[in-house]
Amino acid sequence: MLELHCHTTYSDGTLTPAELVKKAAQTGVKVLAITDHDTVSGWDEAIATAANYEIEIVPGIELSTVHNGRSLHILGFYPNPDLIRPALKERLAGRKRRAAQMVANLAALGYRIELPELGTGMAPGRPHIAAALIKAGIVKSSYEAFDRWLGDDKPAYVHYEKFSIQEGISLLRESGAVPVWAHPCLFRGGVITEVLKELVDAGLMGVEVYHPNHSSRDQRMLLELCAKYGLLITGGSDYHGPNLESKDEDRSLNYQHLPIELLTPVKTAAATLRN
Repeated sequence: MLELHCHTTYSDGTLTPAELVKKAAQTGVKVLAITDHDTVSGWDEAIATAANYEIEIVPGIELSTVHNGRSLHILGFYPNPDLIRPALKERLAGRKRRAAQMVANLAALGYRIELPELGTGMAPGRPHIAAALIKAGIVKSSYEAFDRWLGDDKPAYVHYEKFSIQEGISLLRESGAVPVWAHPCLFRGGVITEVLKELVDAGLMGVEVYHPNHSSRDQRMLLELCAKYGLLITGGSDYHGPNLESKDEDRSLNYQHLPIELLTPVKTAAATLRN
């Protein structure tokens, strides 16, 4: 089975790349994409671990951009690491500045926390801040942290440093990566049909149709749009690790049982970009 959207401790996942590969093997995954936010640092560990299992690793990334004042994420599959890493250094620095500002905002509100030390190449994000709030005993769950302070437009929230969809898609394509709009039905900055047209004009090549937050109706609508624009179709669980706040902690990994055949057109497109 196919998983084209998963995170590790190198961004906001709770499992290391090695742990994620082992968990994927346990749940029947045959092809696993590592798509951490704004970093490719988890690939090597995942690839090395996958050699011990019958799992193919798809090197990927989830790039953070801003459109209409809202966060819009673009997945990129098969980027050349040597071409994309220089640009990601600044993105990583921007994520660190953003996290530091949110911590400062919380302090101004009377809630002082300390972020854990992250290793080289790890991208801090709101889940790390939520975890720090839980550790400090300020909240009981990540949901509470986001609902009170960290969610979009909440008191401690800080927008991403501006990185447009055009810049993001160009970076991905120039590095040989296939750009795919991640979870479009979660985007709150415009009508999907209108935003998709802008993304296609910027060079988008695919849409993440299958996602835990997409209903059957959403999927049908997105499939029609993919057919209209000739876009690739991908999907994944957007897995961030076991949900310690839920008894059904492993439901999300591979629960969609997506066919491996969805990957073939993506591979073909990546080969075309490389050539």
